[in-house]
Parts: sequence; C-alpha cells; structure tokens
Amino acid sequence: MMEFTAEMIAGFLGGDVVGDKNAAVHTVSSIEAGKAGSLTYLTNPKYEPWLYTTQASIVLVDRSFEPSQPVAATLVKVDNAAACVVKLLEMYNAAKPRRKGISPRASISEKATVGEECYVGDFAVIEEGARIGKGCQIYPQVYVGAGVTVGEGTTLYPGVKIYEGCSVGADCILHAGAVIGADGFGFMPNAEGGFDKIPQLGNVIIEDHVEIGANTCIDRAKTDSTIIRRGVKLDNLIQIGHNVEIGENTVSSAQTGIAGTSKVGHNCFLAGQVGIADHVTIGNRVKVGSKSGIDKNVPDGEIRLGYPALPGMQYHRSSAVFKNLPELARRVNELEKQLNELQK
Repeated sequence: MMEFTAEMIAGFLGGDVVGDKNAAVHTVSSIEAGKAGSLTYLTNPKYEPWLYTTQASIVLVDRSFEPSQPVAATLVKVDNAAACVVKLLEMYNAAKPRRKGISPRASISEKATVGEECYVGDFAVIEEGARIGKGCQIYPQVYVGAGVTVGEGTTLYPGVKIYEGCSVGADCILHAGAVIGADGFGFMPNAEGGFDKIPQLGNVIIEDHVEIGANTCIDRAKTDSTIIRRGVKLDNLIQIGHNVEIGENTVSSAQTGIAGTSKVGHNCFLAGQVGIADHVTIGNRVKVGSKSGIDKNVPDGEIRLGYPALPGMQYHRSSAVFKNLPELARRVNELEKQLNELQK
C-alpha cells in the first residue's frame, strides 16, 4: 500500500506544512472518522470542532485558516482545500493497482477481439463480433453481447450487461448491474384486450467519458439509437427509455426516469427522482429540481420545480401560497359567515 508524507502532498498541491513534514498517510477519511495514517480535510466551517479531536495524521485546510485551539494533526495549507481534495482523491485512485490478465474461466468467442492490456474477470462472457479496446477492465460476470464495441480504457464493473449491437465509448465507467440495450417498453393494445409487443430493433450508443451508476437501465431504440452523449454522468437506479437522447455533460441524480423519445440538452442538471414524460424536449443548461415532473418542453437555460413542474420563481410563489392555504381557508370561512350575517 502506497504511503504519502505531508511534504510530498504539499509539494504536489503547492501547499505549506504546519507540523511534522514526515507525517505519513495511506488512506483518506472524513474528518470525524479520521484515524492514524489517514488524510482528511476541512472544507466546511461547521466541521471545525472535529479538527481538534480527529485522530487523522494530516488535515488539508485553506491557506487562510487559523485554528482556535491546538491541533495534534499535521496541517497542509493550500489555496483551495475543496479543489485540492479532488486532486488528492484522483492521485490515490491512480495509485491503486489495475487488474491484469484474462481469467481462464471467462468465456470469450473466437470471433471476438480483445485489445492489449485488458483485464477480463471470472465468468465474464464476450460474444462473437464484440470488440474490446485496449486497456479495458471487465470485471467478473459481465456480459458483452454480439457485435458490441467497447472503447479503450473503459471499465465494466461486475454484472454489467450490454446487449447485442450496442456501443460504449472510451474511458467510460459502468457500475455494477447496469443494463445497456434491453428492449424499450413498447406494446400495442390488441383486439383481445391484451398487448402485442413492438419489436425494438435499434441500439444504444454511449459516447466517451460517460459514467453510469449501479443498476441504471438504458433501453435500446425501437429504430435508430438511444444516445448518451460525451461526458454524461448518470447516478444509480436511473431509467432511460427507448430513443431518448441526452446531451453532452448533462448530469442526473438517482431515480430519474426519462420516457421514450424525449431529448435532454447539454449541460443540464436533473436532481433526484425527476420524471420526464415521452416526446418532451428539454433545452440546454436546464436545471430541474428533485421530484419534479416534466410533461412540456422546456426552453434553454430555465429552471423547473415541482409537479407539474413550474418555472422557478412561479413555483416559489405558489409554494408560499400553498403552505398558507389552511389559514386562508379559515379566514374565508369567517368572512363568509360575516357576509351571511350582514345579508340577514
């Protein structure tokens, strides 16, 4: 396990050491759970009391911070602690050893292509015509269907399933249980009162630098493609319907559902449990609050909140009225009584 000293960390971040420059750490923790050998950070003033009791060996703080009590840990002072935390986490992640080699218990078709320096774990299945790029990490029990392409440096965590004909770009991360390319939810009512299945003949295209959370499902298109553009980040437990298109660098939190043939623009933010109806177009740079329901098109740059979703200020005004409804109802009832008495 790699160790980093306070002096090394300060050099990497352009910071200054206050305390023991040889203090060493091998892991990262929160400030309240810090233990000897761990690096932690103080980026929110409300956590300052923990600084004086933490057992962590090194604490990253803003350069302007001055403690009000003695601190046992070594401090590394930097210009922007929050930004430096991200750099350090990236450094620690890069230092972790990458898995190597192809398991003899993996099933790889002779007609599949696996690039150099790939890892393929136990019981992974790679079907004929699949093409796996250089340096991919394919964990145990992953299924890669016929004709699937996976770009260089992509990681597929355990239990990822990619159906036939789909495409995943380079440097993507698909977390455990993600399902790419299952049939879109297409059924036609029939004369007997049941439903006939509509064949789903398209695929899913995921571009480069996309991250998809655990147990998220992205359905294949009825025709053409469901498309997830470059840089999209999807949380766990998200449902993307058939023929949906999500624009570059859009982010969505958990339990969002997007119905078929809707389009979401680039650089949007969808909070948790957002629902988007079918055939809706969301513009670019749109922000949608948690549990909001979108059933109409949204222009570029707007904010939507609530169900049914309203423009930001309209929602806040409506909310201010809604919470006062019981009192307003009581006053209306009193006024009605007074009016009835006057009429008598």
